[in-house]
Amino acid sequence: MTRGIALVRRPGDRLTDGLVTHIARSDVDVARARRQHEAYRAALAEAGWEVREVAPADDCPDAVFVEDTVVVCDDLAVLTRPGAPQRRPEIAGTEKTVREAGLEVVRVEAPGTLDGGDVLQVGTTVYVGLGGRTDEEGVAQLGARLATRGRTVVPVPLRAVLHLKSAVTALPDGTLLALPELFDAAALGQPVRAVDEEAGCHVVPLGDDLVLLAASAPRTAALVAELGFTPVVVDISEYEKLEGCVTCLSVLIPRG
Repeated sequence: MTRGIALVRRPGDRLTDGLVTHIARSDVDVARARRQHEAYRAALAEAGWEVREVAPADDCPDAVFVEDTVVVCDDLAVLTRPGAPQRRPEIAGTEKTVREAGLEVVRVEAPGTLDGGDVLQVGTTVYVGLGGRTDEEGVAQLGARLATRGRTVVPVPLRAVLHLKSAVTALPDGTLLALPELFDAAALGQPVRAVDEEAGCHVVPLGDDLVLLAASAPRTAALVAELGFTPVVVDISEYEKLEGCVTCLSVLIPRG
């Protein structure tokens, strides 16, 4: 039996045209990115997830970062309204897939904006990055929708970082790994464990003791192992050139 569904979307031919905001643009090797995505999907499958692909959106260079299009909480899928207008056509394919998965579907409506990469769920608390892509109206709408599932939304102001989950994520026991200089860490209301690698604060709990993280964070992988978890390491270097992380390449829908 699988742990649940892992939504992914393959990179398109225009991947190299993806948005960059806080880093300098560099050349992306699309062929290598496709191989890396294949290995990423394989890692999810090996960890027990049913990998389900969202229909391609080849006219949208950033569509591979499927996490930004939906927030899943229990049996509820909240379709986002990305802060970058050129990403909004990505939503249609995600909506079709989450409906086929049997989830209840609601959405963030204009004028609010919300990127899924700004949403960190830790137990019944949902931290939401407030910055360049997600605004106060988007946070408020998400709070109203997730209140129906017993969740409390806490806004977290960002600094020079694209999304909240580019600055902090959580291990399976709730430990927060972070680059605290990138956001208002005090807004979390709990301590964080600072890491010294840019990709070290990007982890995805895959169930049991498995933790997915990038090959560019070897010291953090060692720390994760020391804390009693099993690192699952993948190379996503081509996506890191587009401010991508292991978190934003999938959406996990745990089996109910």
